[in-house]
Amino acid sequence: MKFVHIADMHFDTPFITLSNKTDLCKLRRIEQKETFRKVIEYIKQNEIPYLFISGDLYEHKYIRESTIEYINNLFKTIPNTKVFISPGNHDPYIKNSFYNNFNWNNNVHIFKSELEKIELNEVNIYGYGFDDFYLGRLNLEEITLDNKDKINILIIHGTLDGSDSIENNYNPISKKVLEQKGFDYTALGHIHKTNYNLDNNEKIIYPGSTISLGFDELGNHGMIVGEIEKNKLNLEFIKMDPKVFKEKEINISEVNSDEELIEKINSIEIEENTFYKINLVGTRNFEINMNEINKLNNNENILKIKNKTITEYNIEDISRETTLKGMFAKEILEQIKKHPLKEDFFNEVFEIGLEILDK
Repeated sequence: MKFVHIADMHFDTPFITLSNKTDLCKLRRIEQKETFRKVIEYIKQNEIPYLFISGDLYEHKYIRESTIEYINNLFKTIPNTKVFISPGNHDPYIKNSFYNNFNWNNNVHIFKSELEKIELNEVNIYGYGFDDFYLGRLNLEEITLDNKDKINILIIHGTLDGSDSIENNYNPISKKVLEQKGFDYTALGHIHKTNYNLDNNEKIIYPGSTISLGFDELGNHGMIVGEIEKNKLNLEFIKMDPKVFKEKEINISEVNSDEELIEKINSIEIEENTFYKINLVGTRNFEINMNEINKLNNNENILKIKNKTITEYNIEDISRETTLKGMFAKEILEQIKKHPLKEDFFNEVFEIGLEILDK
């Protein structure tokens, strides 16, 4: 059997952290719809019988009914494809959600918070979803596959082997337990980076966000296309997002003015359909006015410029001074000694403090 697996579309997200360019945010929402339409078109052209959507299809806070109608109308164009949706933490199945109050096409099945099994001729499909914006651990130990001779698939949204207390609020899942359960494929959502790897023979897959939401989601984004038989799984990642987000560093240690800096930024080789975040690094020789730099930047592909440069100073020497700066430097050195892994952070704090003390 063939399937398409996507997750984390986040329809109608405002993209407020992407850029200060309002039109770009609108364009990205248009590209969201266009990308989803292409996913559906691929399913139609290739006669894919199953579509798995592992949560965060839309943003509950911002979603418009017109967008839900757009999604559902596309589902109507693939009547022979069974669509399974596992609601996530951004689109939970709650009283006032569109999952609960909208008349979805009859080829769409939306999982609720209780584990459910859908028995079909060639496959048993299990799933459950969020019924709130947070979800504690579901006891996967209680899941029993009653027919291991059939293909068994699990569709869920959550955190695989999460390591911090925050992720424990988003359906923490043990990879070891999942592997022991014996699912032939687990369609995950929540993590926006794909873990698809041909060499690892993975059966527990995050497809990543279908379209990148910003500079914390670098690289290609798209969907997983799979073909599964009992004890045989073939997967392919297909890029669907027309844009790619990248970061570049510019060392400005030899730059002495805003004009030189802009010239250096303008000399960057820009790839088509790529958005850039430029990180300024190295030692700065002049006071950088970021407002002025952003005004002078007229390259539409460069969305953000971040100042990560440092000034030349010797914190050890300053700590020996019998001044307020010296006392401040001693305290920073003490904090670095206690927290060596946060040295960069405390150096940045020291630099900011020096600028304030110099005023």
